[in-house]
Amino acid sequence: MLDTWSLQVLVAVAEHGSFSGAATALSLTQPAVSRQIAGLERRLGLRLFSRVPRGVRPTPAGAVAVELARDTLARLRTLETRLASFAELESGELRLAAFPSANTFLVPEAIRRFGDLHPGVTLSLRQTEQAALVTSVRDGRIDLALVTDWHLYGDPDAAKNAPTGTHLPRATVDGVELVPLADEELQVALPTRHRLARRRRVRLADLSGETWIEGGHPDCLGPIAPLAEALGGAPRIGFWCDDWNGKQALVAAGVGVTLMPTLAHLTLRRDVVVRPTSPALPARRLYAATAAPAFRAPAVTAMLGVLADLALRRP
Repeated sequence: MLDTWSLQVLVAVAEHGSFSGAATALSLTQPAVSRQIAGLERRLGLRLFSRVPRGVRPTPAGAVAVELARDTLARLRTLETRLASFAELESGELRLAAFPSANTFLVPEAIRRFGDLHPGVTLSLRQTEQAALVTSVRDGRIDLALVTDWHLYGDPDAAKNAPTGTHLPRATVDGVELVPLADEELQVALPTRHRLARRRRVRLADLSGETWIEGGHPDCLGPIAPLAEALGGAPRIGFWCDDWNGKQALVAAGVGVTLMPTLAHLTLRRDVVVRPTSPALPARRLYAATAAPAFRAPAVTAMLGVLADLALRRP
């Protein structure tokens, strides 16, 4: 394969009509340019220039070679420019995926802030099966996904037995980097008129007779074993709702109670209150799942910074 320097010399000779003119333009000696063209001609098995009284001119084969070389060099310059714009966050695309409670405030606010900082980057939020969030990042269909340790273990009850501190024995899962953002406390959501709503902390044993509202993974009641132990029996689930607006509406109507992660607190209705529980329930760890740093696009790194800042400032 021909190298780009040889193509630049070829074009320079054609443009200046002489080896000496090309040498001056390229800051080379005339013999160096002559050797470069001779090497090209040997490589291609064709004469590229013929001598004329005041220099050289391309042969028919040389004229074709010069035209293609110009096109190739122009494409390479375009490649460099386009890739530089990605590195400088002037263009490109960032594909996100998350789960419902993350989409109540954290993700929309992160998109808004990122868009203000980097308006040239196109952002999208993709609908992805919850069980496929990590594999979507691994397969390159998603650039950054918000997941919890419940996603990673596939079962909230299994997550409660994870190692303390990091919750994960390794920094990657299936080749995907996991960047911890926050530990979320699960609090009980009650209607403002509930008999326990004025308490600063609610004993779960006092909710043993309540009807509970369950949701889809990972926005569910979490590890059932510690909840059931604190209640004195398995929670009586009367309603199932994946939508956070719907969950809060059911709570506000007084037909049931539920557990609410920290992520959803900023969209709390005025007729619903959240209270810490006694005993405290296992926390849910929030991660950003991305490609490993060596393969991570600059836009992903920038979004990680936005998410980390928001996670620190959340209630």
